[in-house]
Amino acid sequence: MKTLSILSIALLVVLMTSCEIVGDIFSAGFYIGGFVVVLVVGTILVLVLRARK
Repeated sequence: MKTLSILSIALLVVLMTSCEIVGDIFSAGFYIGGFVVVLVVGTILVLVLRARK
């Protein structure tokens, strides 16, 4: 399994330029950050609505 991970990382490094890799990492971070913000706001909203009842 470890060999497969190392092989896939090596393949990505060979096939993609460094700018593409960095761009993809930031893009993924952006979407994950947006998801976390929505999750936190939703949790706060649920807690506030439960506290009112």
